[in-house]
Formats: sequence, structure tokens, C-alpha cells
Amino acid sequence: ESRSQLRSRLRRERETPAPYSGITPPTLAKLALLNPHISLRLAEVPYSLPSSSPSSKSYHRSRFTPTQLIPLTVLCIVLVVQFLRPSPVPIYSTLWDPEQENVRLHSEAVCENPNIFAEPLPVSRTYRMSLLEDARRVAQEFDYPAAEVNKGVKEFIREMKEGLENHGTELSQIPTYVTAVPNGTEKGLYLAVDLGGTNFRVCSIQLHGNSTFSLTQSKVPIPRELMVAKTAKELFSFLAKQIEGFLKTHHNDHFQAHIKRRKDASATDESADEEIFQLGFTFSFPVNQSGINKGTLIRWTKGFDIEEAIGKDVCELLQTEIDALHLPVKVAALVNDTVGTLMARSYTSPGKTGALLGGIFGTGTNGAYVEKLEKITKLARTEGGANYDKTTGNMVVNTEWGSFDNSLRVLPNTQYDIDLDKESVNPGIQMFEKRVSGMFLGEILRRAILRLVKDPNVQLFKDENSSSNDIHSTTIIAEDSPLYQQWGIDTSFLSVAHEDQSVGFKITRQALERDLGIHASSVEDAEAVKILVDAIGKRSAKLSGVAIGAIAIATGSLSKTGESDSSDQVGEDEIVDIGVDGSLVEYYPGFEDYIREALREIPEIGSAGEKRIRIGIAKDGSGVGAALIALVASNAEKSEEAKE
Repeated sequence: ESRSQLRSRLRRERETPAPYSGITPPTLAKLALLNPHISLRLAEVPYSLPSSSPSSKSYHRSRFTPTQLIPLTVLCIVLVVQFLRPSPVPIYSTLWDPEQENVRLHSEAVCENPNIFAEPLPVSRTYRMSLLEDARRVAQEFDYPAAEVNKGVKEFIREMKEGLENHGTELSQIPTYVTAVPNGTEKGLYLAVDLGGTNFRVCSIQLHGNSTFSLTQSKVPIPRELMVAKTAKELFSFLAKQIEGFLKTHHNDHFQAHIKRRKDASATDESADEEIFQLGFTFSFPVNQSGINKGTLIRWTKGFDIEEAIGKDVCELLQTEIDALHLPVKVAALVNDTVGTLMARSYTSPGKTGALLGGIFGTGTNGAYVEKLEKITKLARTEGGANYDKTTGNMVVNTEWGSFDNSLRVLPNTQYDIDLDKESVNPGIQMFEKRVSGMFLGEILRRAILRLVKDPNVQLFKDENSSSNDIHSTTIIAEDSPLYQQWGIDTSFLSVAHEDQSVGFKITRQALERDLGIHASSVEDAEAVKILVDAIGKRSAKLSGVAIGAIAIATGSLSKTGESDSSDQVGEDEIVDIGVDGSLVEYYPGFEDYIREALREIPEIGSAGEKRIRIGIAKDGSGVGAALIALVASNAEKSEEAKE
């Protein structure tokens, strides 16, 4: 355009008012909030200030000062950032995919919402301490302090004496007519058979004379129809045939040589009896024993029911069927497996000292020990006046200590013990066994756990929500859990829990799920269960120590103390040897340690005496022990014949 046109346009623009003239800055700011496009032109906005005259309505054009532009500039920046920033994606904006969730859970854990607290919430610590305190309170009911240990020892000794003098006492003190124990130098080949349940075992034991032996055995199941046969002959004939088959298989040369000698020898020729096998018969049913190889059956148990056999001599029944097959075997001894444990330990124990005691601490519990004949005064009143070897001055006594203190004079008696006994098949008897043996410890634990579970104020196996559980889940007890079933917990569970030293008690929690159907148990749950397990197992072991300690004191076995009390060195002739067998003493961690703790708490034994007591495992009392009893019986018989 020409110079004149340009001047005309500029003049018109100066005379034309600006679009936002007459609007004050605060009003412009409000407009900018409503429309961001306005803010882009705020710097161009002229405004007029009122004249000095109050009545004047005219404004003159002017621009913003730098001081006035600062808040407007900040406002513009905030608005720009707000509109340009991308919208956040919500955490849960996508649909839940089970497969992706499973992958996420099994991959490395990433917390999407980290805990804002530096420490766990106080409620978690309160929950944990409260549960463990509840568990310890129940565990205290199983405490068996030194004072109670010593009361038990005194009562046990009293009942031992009473049982040696009288029949029908709580501690039966049954004479076994075994008058000697081996010392490890014995040699020979002997047989043993074991009828203890649904199987029948035949063994041959070669004694080497150096405290070692070799064992050969076979085992066969007993047909169900023979367990309830009409006549005793049916069962015992079957047993004799198993012995015959064993001899033909494992000792055929010996067997055939005997048959040949029988045919060649005259009726009065004693050479035919030179190779007779001496047999020990372990018969694990109640019998009234009246001699080393004589015992009448009192009643059947374990599923057997042959009425005709009751009241008959079981050794004679077996010998009759053996003789019918012309086998070179003589039933030399009727054996109790606890007595067999004592014999097996005495043969295999190190040193020259024979074992004092054989104890069973497994499914059941019992003990047999060597007693002086002069103390067994009730022998003189025994019907039939059984013959036995009196030259040794000793006899093995079967205590049947499972029935110790049936009257509950001194035994600990919690509500769990009371309820267990009330619902057992034999209420009121075997009270010591019901507190010690493996058959009952699991049931005691089950009842203790169940009491805590049923208490609404105790948080065992209970979670308010997944945040209360260290694996972010909630504990669930299956409806058919063994926890709700009598005898639902096996004692092996106690061994597993007691030994568990894994991080977070992982092994115990796995056992709770596998054996009891308790899913997603917490660390606190497992620790609470362990507290109960430890208390119940310790009480069992210390009660076992009462029986062992009482017998050691009553027999005077620790009277050779002398000057060695203050020394850590114990001579071999001062050792008191104890043979033990059973799953508790063999597999329950720390069981022997708790026994020894109880022994040290007995003043008559103390730390010095406890060091003199050697406890060792004696395996296979019903096999090796039975063979050794047959050996002792054979030697006693030969001694009697020599006198005649």
C-alpha cells in the first residue's frame, strides 16, 4: 500500500478501542481461567486507569508493569502444564486375568503399594504375642518340675516293693523265671518265633560269642480265618508248619541230619536229641506265666478270638504241633518282648557288665529288670510251685509299669489326660502308659490344639484378613481335618515339629497341611504348635526317667559310688547299663536328654549318678532276645539235670 494509505490505517487503529480496554486485571485473570486462549493475549491487553477526578469516566490506554505480570505468568505456566500432562492410568483399569495373576504371584514379588510405615503395624505384634502367650499358658499345664519327679520316684519304689510281695497290685511285678542274663560270650544257634499280631515271624540267631550275632528270618501273614478258628489246633498247626518250612529253607542240612538220626537211632538212644533247636516263643497276649516255658492264656487281643485256647498252656499247644511234624525243636522259653529287650541289650552292650533294665518306649511302654530272688517273696505263694534255677540269686521281673499309679496319687493329670482316659477303650487303667507312650501323645496334642482353636479369644489358625498372615492368605482348616477326629494325630507329627529348625518353621507348616488339612498356617501358628509339642514330649520323657531312676535306686545299682562321685571319669564296673527300644526313644529328638534331666533332679542320683547310667538301643527283643532266653533256659535245664 502507499505511504498515505499506511498513515490512514494506523490512524484508524489508534482511534479504535482495544478489545479488552476498560477491563481491570483481576477480571482478566478470571476470564483467563475460563478460556485459556485469552491468557495468550494478556500481554497485549491495554487498560486505562481512572483519572484523578473522581467523576471522570474516561480511561487512557496503558500496559502491564513487570510486577503485575509475574502472577499472571505463573498462572499461565500452571495451566499449560495441567493441559499438556498425560492423564494417569488407574492401577485397576484392566480386567483381572487369572492366568496373568498366577504368573505374577509365582514370579518375583513386586509390591505395587509399598507399606508407608517403617515398622509393622502394632496390631501384628500384639496378635503374635497374644497367640504365643496363650500357647505357653496351655504348655505350662504339662510342666513336670523336680518336686513332682521325686514324688513319682518314691511312689514307684513303693509300688515295686508292694508288687514283689503281693499279687493283684497296680505294678504287677510278674516273675519271668529267667534267672540270668547273657554277658556277650555265649555261642550257639537258636530259634525264635514271634506271634505278636497279624504276622508270624520265625528267626534263627547265630551267637558268635563276642557280643555279635547273625540273624535269618522269615515273616508270613496269618490268615484271617485262623485268627478266629474254632480250635486252637488250627492256629498252632499253621505255626508249626511255618517253622518246618523255615528249617527246610535255611537249615536243611541240619534238618535232614536230624531226620536221618531219628531213623537210625533206637528208641532209647539219646543221640537223636543232640541237634535239637532251643526255641524262644514270644507270645504278645496276656498270659499267666508259671514257669520259664509255661503260661496259660488269659484272653485274646488284636483281633484274635479262639475261645478254646483260653486257659491252656500256649507253649504246650505249640510243642504238640511241632512234635506232630517230628521237628528238631523244643519250646524252651515263653518270652515277653520287654524281657527280650533286656536280654538283647545285655548280650550286645559294651563292657562286662550285664544290663540292669530293658525298657520299651514306643507305641506302648513297659520295663523288665533284674531283681534279687530274696525280694520276690510272692514266689513262695505261687500255685504249682514252679521250678527254676535258684543258683544265680536273681530273676528278671516284668514290671508292667504301664499301670503304675492307676489311682493317680502322684501322676500329673490335666483335663486333656482326663478326657482321653474317659474316651479310651480301657478307662481307669494304664494311666502311666497314657501319659508316656507314643499311642497317646498325639491324641493329647490334638486335644490341646483343639482347645485353643475353639476358644474365640485365641487366634490359632485364625486370620482377620490376609494381611495378618505372613504369606498373605487366610488359614483354613478342612472340614474333615484329622484335628476333629479322635486319634487323628500320629506321634510322628510331634517328632517332626519338635525337630523343626527351618526358617519360618516351614517343615511344621507343611506337616500341618499334609497331615492335618490345615492350609496356609502362619509362622505364629506353627510356633504355637511347637510350644505345645515340646511340653508334651518333655513330660513323657521325664516320666520315663521316673521309672528308670526308681529301678536304679531300688535295686541298689548305684551303691558302688565310692570316690568317683566328684570325678568325670566313670569306671566300667560302675556303669549301670539300660537297654531301650521303641520309636519314641529312638526317633523323638531329645527324648533321652529329657530322661537324663529327670535323673539329675533325683537327689539319690544327681549329676554324678546320671553319668554312670548308660542308655543304649537294644533292637529286636522279640527275636534276638527270645533266642537268648531260650539259651538261658537250656543252660538252666542242663544244670538241673547235672544235679540229678
